[in-house]
Amino acid sequence: MENKKTNPIIALFKKELMLSVSLLAAIISLIITKPSAQLVKDIDWKTLATLLMMLSVLEGFKQENIFNPILNLAGKISRQRGLTFFLVFCVFFSSMFVTNDVSLIIFVPITIILFRAGDKERFIIPVLTLENIAAVRGSMLMPFGSPQNLFLYAQSGHSAPTFMLHMLPLCALSEALLCVFICFLYRKDPVQLTGVGEKKIAEDWKPEGKTKRIFYLTLFAIVIATIVTRTTLWPYITLIVVGAIAIFDHKILTKKVDYVLLLTFLCFFVFSSSICANPTISQFLSKAVAGNEYWWGILLSQVISNVPASIVLWPFTKNLGALLYGVDSAGLCSLIGSLASVINYRIYVREYPSNGGKFIKKFTLISLCFFAFVVIPGYLLSAWSF
Repeated sequence: MENKKTNPIIALFKKELMLSVSLLAAIISLIITKPSAQLVKDIDWKTLATLLMMLSVLEGFKQENIFNPILNLAGKISRQRGLTFFLVFCVFFSSMFVTNDVSLIIFVPITIILFRAGDKERFIIPVLTLENIAAVRGSMLMPFGSPQNLFLYAQSGHSAPTFMLHMLPLCALSEALLCVFICFLYRKDPVQLTGVGEKKIAEDWKPEGKTKRIFYLTLFAIVIATIVTRTTLWPYITLIVVGAIAIFDHKILTKKVDYVLLLTFLCFFVFSSSICANPTISQFLSKAVAGNEYWWGILLSQVISNVPASIVLWPFTKNLGALLYGVDSAGLCSLIGSLASVINYRIYVREYPSNGGKFIKKFTLISLCFFAFVVIPGYLLSAWSF
């Protein structure tokens, strides 16, 4: 019998669950609320443009192996606990600057390679979970550390130092807790060896790639400056950044950039704008969300993830800090709470297809234990108004 080929569009929506959910939500919202010209104006084009620039530049980072010197250090660490500290805190600090998603994309495969080579596969799931927590909690410090932070920062009108000051206490608490969790993981044998020896993970930088590395580092600085300064010239800067990549490295734009993520964001922007424009729904959310932003951010994220939850809840928020603390903590409750967690899971099951259920169980248990330590401090800090 001849196999029927699956329609590529259907295959895409089956593969990209969040895109399917966002598109369905957008369609339903447009049925509930009649589309209008105002809908197009209400879409946050600045956030979409910034995300396009960031995704493009970071794909250039990956292509040019800009993180190779850091990654090569991992193979020189002899103790298992020390290696875990290194990997987890590489994720923690890098997520502040390259977003939590990209940080996990870089370090999760390296973790699997190292632990598999050293016959330490029993630690892979716990360590990947700790890396996920590190990505979620480290990225919360910076306005551009995660897509939800980027969106809420753009809407808030506050300065970057003010934003960082409010996020610093929970970020610092999380850093200390990660140290405790790592020590607890290796409590039975804190000095065990990695079993890898000195392993070179990545190739040294090639001289001929110097120009492109400088090119992408320069563009990265421009994107960060655009975000922090909130310049009104962002449309022109977007054209310059994207245009420069199109001229000097067009394959990044045609083959590498995650346009599915951008389309998902666009659908959720349409959904949010339509919901806000519906008088009945808007009135309900106005009464329900105000004063309860922290809990709404956590709970709604378990249904639609934290990025779309931020988009939906923002128009009804009176306490930005509470919403930020909520959506930035949501990834500790379940796999769907953060898109970064979904990425982590997808990378793991590619290597261990039969261990998906095992991953979810251990991931959820460890994440919820961490959540138990930060949920009350987060709630108490949410009273600290921006």
